[in-house]
Amino acid sequence: MQKIAIVLGTRPEIIKMSPVIRECAKQNLNYFILHTGQHYSYNLDKIFFEQLKLPEAKYNLDVGSGTHGAQTGTILREIEKVLIQEKPDVVLVEGDTNTVLAGALAATKLHIKVGHVEAGLRSYDRKMPEEINRVLADHCSDYLFAPTEKSRQILLGEGIPAERIVVTGNTIVDAVYQNLSISEGRTSPLHELELVPGDYFLVTAHRQENVDVKARFEGIIKGLERVAGAFSLPIIYPIHPRSRKMMDRFGLKSAGIKFIDPVDYLSFLQLESKAKLVLTDSGGVQEETCVLKVPCVTLRDNTERPETLEVGSNVLAGTKAENILEATTEMLDRNVNWANPFGDGRAGERIVEILT
Repeated sequence: MQKIAIVLGTRPEIIKMSPVIRECAKQNLNYFILHTGQHYSYNLDKIFFEQLKLPEAKYNLDVGSGTHGAQTGTILREIEKVLIQEKPDVVLVEGDTNTVLAGALAATKLHIKVGHVEAGLRSYDRKMPEEINRVLADHCSDYLFAPTEKSRQILLGEGIPAERIVVTGNTIVDAVYQNLSISEGRTSPLHELELVPGDYFLVTAHRQENVDVKARFEGIIKGLERVAGAFSLPIIYPIHPRSRKMMDRFGLKSAGIKFIDPVDYLSFLQLESKAKLVLTDSGGVQEETCVLKVPCVTLRDNTERPETLEVGSNVLAGTKAENILEATTEMLDRNVNWANPFGDGRAGERIVEILT
């Protein structure tokens, strides 16, 4: 039986790895979870594991924040120590974070096989650190778990051997179905916020290239105000402390947006599933809204989820106020009966089957 190391460091990675972890646990496989603490310490993420009913991480590196180089280097050094001690047969990473790059490099240099969940995504924007991470991780992986046929074609086009690539579907579909059913047994955030299902907009904006650039962040805020004015519906923005800090630094204010503290993932899933439309710069949210049949407006100039554009669940708006209003109006006129391009919700099973 192969020994599997599941390496993750951010909440989106925990969400997308949750179906794989559940399948490993269900089959009683020889595996362990290593949490790097790239975004939050494991102590802060413990509640996240508990809410999703996931087993605890065996290792907690608690690396914290820092520059990209310092953070990646620290994770690389610390993961290497664990891998030397544990001697897994395969290291599984998911997505495009510094944790993914460091985990893939550490394993490769120790001649341990690497499995990359969500391989083959490309924005073709090299200014995004995530783009560098995902390209490098793909090119040192032995198992490339492509979510869609489009991702597989991208990998083949980059010269990766066909026998390493498997189209599994995206674990986000499994995660949405599994975690939404867990969330329904909890208190509804809509009740607490006095929201009516289908009668509010939900916003997430946190990406460095948006919130660290005054003109872009200001464009997003003005665009949201125009949307609020045009449709007379509440706009709910669970704002990350860092985004709030940048708003203060740039002197940005808004009376038309309801800013709330960040909510836990299960509450967010409920808010997302019942929103009229979601405006976001998050890749995962573009996928989740597609699965949930909720229209999405992406506050970016490009996306590594082109499938959402093709099926009509999503549109790119950029960060100019007038474009945000125009894109929102366009999406609200669309039929929500698009096909889900991300698979049947059994990606986690397929990944584990290939590894065992």
